[in-house]
Amino acid sequence: MPSKIFMGDMPELMENILNNLNNEFKSLYSYAFVSRHWCKVSIPILWQDPFSIEKKFLSISKYFSSLGEDDKLALKGYGINVEFSNTLFDYARFLKVLDLSRLGCAVLNYLELFNPTTSFKDPSINFIINLLFKLFIESGATLRKLVLDFSYFIKIKPEIFNSLEQNMQFFSRLQNLSLDIASILSIEHTTTLLRIMLFQAVIRIIKSQERLRKFSLAGEKYPAEFHGIISALKSQKNSLQEVIIERCYNNAEFEVMKNCENIETLRMRSVFDYPVLLNILNCKISTLEIVNFQINASTIVQLLEHSGKLLQQLKLDYNKILNESLLLEAIKSFCPNITYLNISNIGFSTKFIELISNLQKLQFFTLRSIVDIPEEKLKIRVKQFAEILPLTLQYLDLVYNYSLQSYVDILLNNCNAPLKKLLIHGLDNEKNTKALLEFCIRNRSLNYLGVFRYWELDDNFRKNVESYVTLVPYRRIVVNC
Repeated sequence: MPSKIFMGDMPELMENILNNLNNEFKSLYSYAFVSRHWCKVSIPILWQDPFSIEKKFLSISKYFSSLGEDDKLALKGYGINVEFSNTLFDYARFLKVLDLSRLGCAVLNYLELFNPTTSFKDPSINFIINLLFKLFIESGATLRKLVLDFSYFIKIKPEIFNSLEQNMQFFSRLQNLSLDIASILSIEHTTTLLRIMLFQAVIRIIKSQERLRKFSLAGEKYPAEFHGIISALKSQKNSLQEVIIERCYNNAEFEVMKNCENIETLRMRSVFDYPVLLNILNCKISTLEIVNFQINASTIVQLLEHSGKLLQQLKLDYNKILNESLLLEAIKSFCPNITYLNISNIGFSTKFIELISNLQKLQFFTLRSIVDIPEEKLKIRVKQFAEILPLTLQYLDLVYNYSLQSYVDILLNNCNAPLKKLLIHGLDNEKNTKALLEFCIRNRSLNYLGVFRYWELDDNFRKNVESYVTLVPYRRIVVNC
């Protein structure tokens, strides 16, 4: 059996294995040199998302080889004097992920190879962006993910839309669509007609999909008008599974989402009037994120109850919480299967400690900015908190919890959770360091300690602590739902 695999007699199996390595760029690149068959499988995977990897600008010249003679001549007119050698593959047709802003940055980096002083205002940038965009559309590529972020330097020409009309397969199988609506509305060079064309194009893209699973919409100055884009999601009511809304006002168009019963993930970041959106949903959520707003618990209790045991990831971050007791009781009563919890501005009350004790499947826990209480009471609560942490807990993030900074020793001396990753603000005294080392010896599971003030750790301290646990800057091991 192994010999058949290496002889290429099992192409389906080989392709499945390499597809699971789609983010291991170095490995895939090496496999491309093993054999002709491995090369044919590896190269299309490598070129699915070429603008997300390091030195992504190096892919630009490969695409130029597929251009027509007129386009190649036009490039030379912009000072791009390169040798357009023939390539073994038509790389453009392998594209699966297109992020316009990343494409723009890759083009800029490429032009800097010829002229280090090249800026975003250089007209050659938009010429190449439009050239490549048109090449991708006409190559026969079929996208899975599209990010439409028209950064201030990107100017899409009207003829691109004509090309789209003739090559609808380019957008025919999208699963993930992300739109920065602010970038369309705010760009000075975008005419009213071009804006209308952009919105109409996005609406056609949405309506043409068979299984659009993820949709993301971002504003900047909190737009309240979405030009029919949200309404178009009605066509995806059976397939839509994840929705992300950022920096927007709620709008009557969101009413269509009450028919999207298969939404599993909902992320709202800085959304005005978000309770209206929560109240019209008729789905059971497994991941709920509400960030950067005042939360009145009464507005989300219904959704928590409806989601019940299916809710596994809950993030209520950078929010002011009203009716806190109601929120804690609702989570405790309806959502016992939470595995990821990120919560801020919460009182360090006995009711909060009871909630954490009830979450017996909790694996990842981020606690930020607890409301201050008197010192003696806080010491008692920290001890209680440490003692009830679930035995399933692997990750604890207390970086932005200054109230607990002085009591890390109490926390670690009373914690029995098998933590693998612990994130703290700093180790600023001897008793906290001693407690950490004793915890490592007793616990034997802690692999990483993420420290916010990592740069302040002296060499002697590092040497002493790193014999027990690996020290890293906290951002390197942060976990988000």
